[in-house]
Amino acid sequence: MTGPLLTTKMFVPRPKAGTLVRARVSDLLDQGVSTKLTLVAAQAGFGKTTALANWVHQRCAPGLVAWLSLDSGDTDPATFWTYVVTALSATNPDIGSGVLPLLEGAGRPTPAMLTELLNRLAELEHDVVLVLDDYHLADGPDIAEAVTFLLTHLPPQAHLVLSTRTDPSLPLSRLRARGELVEIRAADLRFTNAEATSYLHGAGVDLDPPEAAILESRTEGWAAALQLAVLSLQDRTDVADFLADFAGDDRFIVDYLVEEVLSRQPRDVREFLLRTSILERLTGPLCDAVTGHTGGGDTLQQLERENLFVIPLDARRQWYRYHHLFADVLRAHAATDPAGTPLATLHLRASAWYDADERPVPAVRHALSAGDPARAAALMETAMPRLLRDRQEATIVRWVDAVPADVVSSRPALAMGFIAGLMAHNDVSSVPARLDELDALLARLAAARAAEPVVLVEDPTEVPRLPGKVQLYRAAYALVTEDLDGTQRHVALATAAAAPDDHPTRAGAWGLSGLAHWRLGDIEATHQCYSRCVEELLQAGHLSDVLGCTTTLADIRITQGRLSDATRTLQRTLALTTTTTTTTTTEAVPRGTADMHAGLAGVALERGQLDDAESHLRRAQELGEAAGMPQHASQVRVTMALARAARGDVNEALTLLEEAERLYVPDFKPDVRPVHATRARLLIGQGRLDEARAWAATHQLRPDDELTYVREHEHITLATLLLAESRGGQAQHLDELRPFLARLHAASDAGGRHGTLVEIAVLEACAALAAGDHQEAGDHLRLALRLSGPERFTRPFTDHAGDLPRLVQLLTPEEQQSAWVGTLLAACTPEVPPTAQARVRPPRQDLVDPLSQRELEVLRLLATDLSGPELARHLVVSLNTVRTHTRNVYGKLGVSGRRAAVSRARELNLLSRQDE
Repeated sequence: MTGPLLTTKMFVPRPKAGTLVRARVSDLLDQGVSTKLTLVAAQAGFGKTTALANWVHQRCAPGLVAWLSLDSGDTDPATFWTYVVTALSATNPDIGSGVLPLLEGAGRPTPAMLTELLNRLAELEHDVVLVLDDYHLADGPDIAEAVTFLLTHLPPQAHLVLSTRTDPSLPLSRLRARGELVEIRAADLRFTNAEATSYLHGAGVDLDPPEAAILESRTEGWAAALQLAVLSLQDRTDVADFLADFAGDDRFIVDYLVEEVLSRQPRDVREFLLRTSILERLTGPLCDAVTGHTGGGDTLQQLERENLFVIPLDARRQWYRYHHLFADVLRAHAATDPAGTPLATLHLRASAWYDADERPVPAVRHALSAGDPARAAALMETAMPRLLRDRQEATIVRWVDAVPADVVSSRPALAMGFIAGLMAHNDVSSVPARLDELDALLARLAAARAAEPVVLVEDPTEVPRLPGKVQLYRAAYALVTEDLDGTQRHVALATAAAAPDDHPTRAGAWGLSGLAHWRLGDIEATHQCYSRCVEELLQAGHLSDVLGCTTTLADIRITQGRLSDATRTLQRTLALTTTTTTTTTTEAVPRGTADMHAGLAGVALERGQLDDAESHLRRAQELGEAAGMPQHASQVRVTMALARAARGDVNEALTLLEEAERLYVPDFKPDVRPVHATRARLLIGQGRLDEARAWAATHQLRPDDELTYVREHEHITLATLLLAESRGGQAQHLDELRPFLARLHAASDAGGRHGTLVEIAVLEACAALAAGDHQEAGDHLRLALRLSGPERFTRPFTDHAGDLPRLVQLLTPEEQQSAWVGTLLAACTPEVPPTAQARVRPPRQDLVDPLSQRELEVLRLLATDLSGPELARHLVVSLNTVRTHTRNVYGKLGVSGRRAAVSRARELNLLSRQDE
């Protein structure tokens, strides 16, 4: 997010002296702690915030409540979640240290960020309550989707409380049906007769029973109306007349009472209230700037002492806000006050103060409210680079329609920023027209015609860079619309127009060119473009982007069968990170470092080096998902899954792939190895062919499809399925399989994808063997051996370990004796020493549902001092997978916690001394 966090939004409001303690409402809030969600929903003035604050201070243990007061500036997902995570960090700093880095550079919450947040909450050894006050001010589709995900997976020790004027866009019916929701509505918040009488008495207003009954009846237990009535009744002698005039609906009551309160204030206080009503949050210096007077801080404290609907937001009484209902009416009075300062003037003063305080978003908001789009545009333009860097495109998109077109047309840098925000937000419909307008403006600027309107640019050094950026975004638009020729054409224009030192534009152009080549399957050209992109990024000092591109460079080399080059690429870039830091904390490690280790693990798996692969995966886990790019959370689970499958634990691998598919974050890069296809391969290996057939049907895969590089991985998976079906007695599949493989062979060979070609050649050998064509089977095997040997490419052979011994028999005796063939045969027939078999012999279990071997392993580790993340690293799985095993262990042992599980295991003799 842009600008510092306003810490006062995360302070629990302190109850005012004399506030009525309403045990009835607090009891309802207590009930909510046993559920996922407590919804406190009522219109303004019903005392939602007061009831929650009283409950927190009176009934909640210190340090276990995270409070966040939301406002209209929190609709941006990045801002919202930064505040939420920071608020939760007050209950445990580990939450922020693990999750906040995942928000850096993300325009919206990623599945990885939300998963990490849930994981951190699940690790807490105490309950935590997150209170989101005034949630309706931030509610929107993006935030609702993420909050729904959070609620769905919320661990038992975490509870969410929402205070809102309107029902949120959340699955309330589902939560209600599952007993996971406690609702506190207006009827629950209304003051009863007894509470109203107690409140009036505590405020020094003692009415006769008939008068108190009239007041309670007219206000219908509405807290705001009662409070205003108290202010109006103080020192009044004509109580009967006042009550006689006090009638009407809610809005009339508030208007009437506020007018009564205002008319009884000294002129300077009344003026202060009206002028500062435009502010969402109040602090002394800001109020001084808006009112044009001094002493704003003292006035706020005085208003608080007099109970004039001023709510303190911090313990030091530095920041406040007005009660929302009170503020609404104040603003209405300020707008119609003939003697008051014009609202536009007040907003401009507020805008200037926020600008000086380096808070561009509220500065822009007040400039727009002042009706000064020119000032707002200038502020936007200044803030735009930082917003784009922090991936707050949603804020930019909200601004796009707020500035008149004629203002934008005179500000080329602002227009460029709007285009960048729209593209990054995938809102591309208006981009071509905006680019045309910007081109025309730049042409007029280049011609320097005196008759043209003045062109305004806040940073003059940005002007020479704009022509290159225009072409860059034309290239990006062409790529989005699958116009690959157009992409390359505009890339050439962008690089020609970009200044030699405009490294970000040049890097972007090379990256887009590489993506266009990638979609066409020309991976060598992709590698060349990405290499140029990396050179420019290094010049620009964008190390994390370099790490992100390196993942692509390594993947291409693996596809080409050049495993040594892939390793060198990853290691060389990994070495760059050591010049930045020598620590292992995620705060200091450049983002993308974990991806280098995941990439090295992938290379090791291709070579059958499982120990090396697991070592790199553990290092990636130690660094944490915050040290990875947005795709890391998904990709590292895919690599873990392949490692577990190589160890023979296919069920755990499938669980990891389910997580990976859920965490996948699409981006500009083509998804050439979709998780669902990798999952289908494991299903085929397990003989679950019906599920694999369903996969093929779902993704509309057929042997006669037109072949493209983007779907090559899926088509090879389909070929693997057809081969498995032919072994199951469906020989007809061989007739369509072999020509299908021949087409795949030709396509991968033409594209220089020799790593893929090894895989296809092994499949061709297996298919020919199944058809009894031994000569062709041997020829295909020889090709696979020749291509794989220099780089020790093992995985394509171990994927078909059952066929390899028979295939080897088709070779000449001399070929059979080669060292590489021997290595492959050993890899396909691993030996387990007898002593090892004895060690893993399962103990006798007196359980109705015995623990699996993996669950026994988890149980033994639970008896150690290893934490949850350490257990995951030891087992080379995700933390979610560990939790799944742990829940299963608890369920089978009939316990609810780690200590109880270990104790029960001892009773059943499931643990040895060595285990503990």
